[in-house]
Amino acid sequence: MRPKTMEEMQKEVDKYISQFKEGYFSPLAMLARMTEELGELAREINHFYGEKPKKADEKEKTIEEELGDLLFVLICFANSLNISLEESFQLVMEKFRTRDKDRWTKKEEEE
Repeated sequence: MRPKTMEEMQKEVDKYISQFKEGYFSPLAMLARMTEELGELAREINHFYGEKPKKADEKEKTIEEELGDLLFVLICFANSLNISLEESFQLVMEKFRTRDKDRWTKKEEEE
């Protein structure tokens, strides 16, 4: 199965959300959901890489699952505001290629 483009992912999420009368949440509610999902990702990272082990009775979640949850909410947020994440990505990459091009120490090129 070939990977989906961001545009395809946005359309798939929109098709899913469109089947419900409630539709997308408001931008403020969406931001709260994104913050909640980011907290869940942080908790998983802390369990896996940090000093806080999981309790024996805690459900096993994965970083991959939490990243997926965060991506879903991000796509919902973008869709609700009619924002193309592909265009957003191009804008930010252009910023990194220009404004931040000399900000970090580059690896030496191999010949």
